[in-house]
Amino acid sequence: MKQHIFTLLLLIGVVSASAQDKDKLFGRAVIPKSRKGVLINVNGAFDLPAGDMAKRFGSSFRVGPAILYKTKSNWLIGAKCDFIFGGTVKQDSLMINIRDKYSGQSTSLYEFINGSGERIGVPVYERGYIMGLQLGRIIPLSEHRPDDGITIIGSAGFIQHKIDIYNTNKDVPSIQGDYLKGYDRLSNGLFGEVYAGYTHLDRRLLLNYTIGLDALFGFTQGRRDYLYDVMHADNEKRIDILFGIRAGWFLPIFKRKSEEMMFE
Repeated sequence: MKQHIFTLLLLIGVVSASAQDKDKLFGRAVIPKSRKGVLINVNGAFDLPAGDMAKRFGSSFRVGPAILYKTKSNWLIGAKCDFIFGGTVKQDSLMINIRDKYSGQSTSLYEFINGSGERIGVPVYERGYIMGLQLGRIIPLSEHRPDDGITIIGSAGFIQHKIDIYNTNKDVPSIQGDYLKGYDRLSNGLFGEVYAGYTHLDRRLLLNYTIGLDALFGFTQGRRDYLYDVMHADNEKRIDILFGIRAGWFLPIFKRKSEEMMFE
C-alpha cells in the first residue's frame, strides 16, 4: 500500500511540474502588461442637485457617450457629452402671470385655460447637456490586472440647462414660439467635474465597466434678455452643483499581438 501511495504522489508531482512548465511555455505564468488603445464609453448617472441648481430643479439623470485614449501607463485623455433629464421644477414664479390661478400646481405640471375655455395641464421638465474634455488615470491594485483599478478623471467644458415647457397641442398662445424664451430660464457657462471610481477592463474584452461617484460644479449665468413672469432680465450668475452616482460600459479597441489572441 505504501508503495502505491508513493507512486501516486510521484505521479501527481510529475503532472503538476508538467503543467507549470506548460504554463511557462505558453506564457500563462507571465505577468500581463498594460494595454493602450481607444475606449468608447456609454455611461449614465443619477444626480442630486446642490447650490443654485437645487433651488430650481430636483434630482435628475445624465446619459451620454465618451471616447478616451488609454496609454500603456494608464493615462486617459478624451472627450465626453452628457444629456441632462429631470422631471422636477421648483421655480415658484414660473409663468405665474399666465397660468390658471385657481388650479393646483405641482413640480412637474402647470395648468392653463386654453382658447376653448378648457383647463389643460402643461408638463415642464429639466433639460440640458454638457460637453467637455477629460484627463485622468487608472491606478492598478494588482500587477496581474494592470488595466483595472481606482480611476480618477477630471473634466472641464460647457454646460447648458433650461426649463422645457412641453406645450404639445399648441393651444396656449402665451407659451408658443419665441414667447417660450421669456419663461424657460436658459442658463449656460463653464463647468468642472471630478469622477472617482473603479474600472475593470477584461483581458478577453467581454466585460468592461466603470462605477463610482462624481461631482460637477457649473459656473453659469442666465441668458434671457427679459422674463415675462417676473418682468426683468435674467442675467444672474449661478453656481450649479450636481453630486452623482455614475456607471458606464466600455468598448475597448486594443491592438493585440497574435500570440495573445491565441493563448489568452
